[in-house]
Amino acid sequence: ENGQYQWEDIPGQRIQDEGVEFVTKHVLIGEKDNVPNMIMRYFHVEPNGHSRLERHSQEHEVIVLHGQGTVQIADNFIPLKAMDVVFIKGNELHQFSNTGEEDFGFICVIPAKT
Repeated sequence: ENGQYQWEDIPGQRIQDEGVEFVTKHVLIGEKDNVPNMIMRYFHVEPNGHSRLERHSQEHEVIVLHGQGTVQIADNFIPLKAMDVVFIKGNELHQFSNTGEEDFGFICVIPAKT
């Protein structure tokens, strides 16, 4: 993984869930920090990788840091590149995919409690 997207004392966790391919998650701000409202995560998606196609109650605020990909929101497929931002409402069907030949990475903020 690109060393530019590493944080001291924050290890990456390879996601092994069904429907997820080639994704590593870093929890940048979360439960260990005793934050009451929001969780900030960085997702590193390798070429041909994707998150699970899913829906759940929490909303997402996302900013793409590098690479290119798409986000599927319901039946819409939206291309993404560095500095693009995305809002996904709660209970909206969504999936992030790397469509490029390089790594795709983004910050995703969600509520701490759902």
